[in-house]
Amino acid sequence: MDTHDHAPTPATIKPAAPAPVPANGAHANGNGNGHSIVEVKLKALYYGSFKAVRDTDLAIKRNAITAFIGPSGCGKSTVLRSINRMNDLVRGFRFDGHIHFRGRDIYDTKIDPVAVRRHIGMVFQQPNPFAMSIYRNVTFGLRLNGYKGNIQDKVEQALRGSALWDEVKEKLHQSGLALSGGQQQRLCIARAIATEPEVLLMDEPCSALDPVATRKIEELMLELKKRFTIITVTHNLQQAKRVADMTGFLYVDTTQGARTGYLVEYGPTEGIFNDPKEKHTKDYIQGAFS
Repeated sequence: MDTHDHAPTPATIKPAAPAPVPANGAHANGNGNGHSIVEVKLKALYYGSFKAVRDTDLAIKRNAITAFIGPSGCGKSTVLRSINRMNDLVRGFRFDGHIHFRGRDIYDTKIDPVAVRRHIGMVFQQPNPFAMSIYRNVTFGLRLNGYKGNIQDKVEQALRGSALWDEVKEKLHQSGLALSGGQQQRLCIARAIATEPEVLLMDEPCSALDPVATRKIEELMLELKKRFTIITVTHNLQQAKRVADMTGFLYVDTTQGARTGYLVEYGPTEGIFNDPKEKHTKDYIQGAFS
């Protein structure tokens, strides 16, 4: 596994133009209309001998919010983490298939996973600000990547972009850990977007937050999709309906004696919730299981 720290130039993972999306479809293995920025073709994903996910094939539309929904253990977060190679850090990880970002296979042996994560950022389930000032939290990625521009402007831009600037502009040098849970999550979003990734992965970003903070994050997501492509995992079906343009439903296959997640249905959110094509999707949406 390659875990070195240097980050190649963007040209190492970004081609001159994005690849076109294949013909559109509304259920499993279907793609959205227009151009995609990420295309996932996951045949099988293993941790050691355990097959965690199989047969998940979808295209992610740029400047849209895509939500992954499904019961616990269906592989939603595993699929999400495969999109910026975070699973590489898990012992025994193996991947059969490909994930294309702007037409390039991010699992190509020539691609540095650190460079991938510069362009595909991530916000985790639990707010995880570093034990340092708000200012240093935001500048962490910039300094790591050798940013040579105006740091002060970048900090303000990122904090405004995460709807946090007005709340913290007078206390930038106080600890990020002193903020409320919702503010900490928005600080983590500011840290992620400061380096201007094209794609932002969000793994249940509201699960640890109260309803007021959750609403702020949802409003922020709708604003951020103007600049970024967002892929999120959520257990909250109402949240998916409120924010997602596209939704993928994953389920669990237990026929081989193990629990292997797979994509059942994928398409525009309105269709997934109002006219699902697959029985498992319909049962889940109607609350037959959770």
